[in-house]
Amino acid sequence: MENEVFVGLDVGTTKVCTIVGKQNPGSTEPEIIGIGTHPSHGLKKGSVVNINKTVHSIRSSLEEARLSAGVNISKATIGIAGSHIYSFNSSGVVAVKNQEITEEDVNRVLEAAKAVVIPSDREIIHAIPQEFKVDNIPGIKNPIGMYGVRLEAQVHIVTGAISLIQNLVKCVEQTGLLAEHITLQPIASSQAVLSDEEKEMGVILVDIGGGTTDIAIWKEGSLIFSQIIPVGGNHFTNDLAVALKVPHAEAERIKINHGSVLYKNLHDESTMISVQGLPGTSERKIALGDIAKVLGARANELFELIISCIKDRNLEEEINGGVVLTGGGALIKGFPELGEFIMGIPTKIGYPTSIGGMSNIMQNPKYSTVLGLLLDSYSRNKIEDISEQPTSSDLVGRLGDSLRSVFKEIF
Repeated sequence: MENEVFVGLDVGTTKVCTIVGKQNPGSTEPEIIGIGTHPSHGLKKGSVVNINKTVHSIRSSLEEARLSAGVNISKATIGIAGSHIYSFNSSGVVAVKNQEITEEDVNRVLEAAKAVVIPSDREIIHAIPQEFKVDNIPGIKNPIGMYGVRLEAQVHIVTGAISLIQNLVKCVEQTGLLAEHITLQPIASSQAVLSDEEKEMGVILVDIGGGTTDIAIWKEGSLIFSQIIPVGGNHFTNDLAVALKVPHAEAERIKINHGSVLYKNLHDESTMISVQGLPGTSERKIALGDIAKVLGARANELFELIISCIKDRNLEEEINGGVVLTGGGALIKGFPELGEFIMGIPTKIGYPTSIGGMSNIMQNPKYSTVLGLLLDSYSRNKIEDISEQPTSSDLVGRLGDSLRSVFKEIF
């Protein structure tokens, strides 16, 4: 295992990012040895819409990571998002065979919890235990070795459209890379950004990507809700492009360099900046306040959608740790302040946890997902190395099936 590398691959709407890590002797975390990023072409709102362009973007990112790390890359953990993702909670009950609960009993109760009716065009990506009950005693995280006659599991199930999962896997494997595992992006981001204490208290992770905003709600250390909202950073850019009548690239520059979602908190909202319109037209002057109005309206809509998700599932009382914003879209000025004002709960920007290697470069919310995927790959391979369990070759069929991987997803 010492010579093995671990790879996280984030195929996003705006960028494809690959991070390569290796075993760091004496540490429980991998050491980053290579990074590759490339603009993403071929995805829309997290889903593949052009195979060839997506393959080219992935290949370019992989080549950069290979050169940076100086090692060959053969497999990776892939992140997935998109509006086709649907999550819900389920439960299952089994009788314990020999009074003492074994791994077989836990496998059976998880299978019972996954025995739900889902459309034939959908596949279970994750089945993540929230808690177990032994003879109606709740709050048990790992029941193996306990005595009882009745075992119950509460499980969070994440499903996705089979065709869209296969499109992503096809794009990855056309580059010669094995899609080792697929992980829901907000789960990966949570692993990189949230502390165990935050997950225990109850926290909303909001990962604002280019095409989607991914939400994960944690309580008592377990994932209790996840959802993908088809609104992301590109929508802010498009709003600016339309409102200011400028090309998309110029709108992106304005958003990054001068953007704010708070109109009243600008030091001088009447300050004018120069913007370049269509080729051949002269520069124009735009007030910072006008930019903030456009971005603020879209940010307000995004927070209202998040509030709606929480209220629809009566989760208001579960959130004691506040809101953590991450992802590249969260870097627009004023986002946490506006979020706290609209939602009425503490809101902050979440930065990835520092790990060994090129960590200074990665201390940016836009790398939260890919760092989480690297940590996920490292944890899974470490568990498999210790257990010496063979892995199945059927990717879609084995997503979320490993019991040890499932326990890893809880903790």
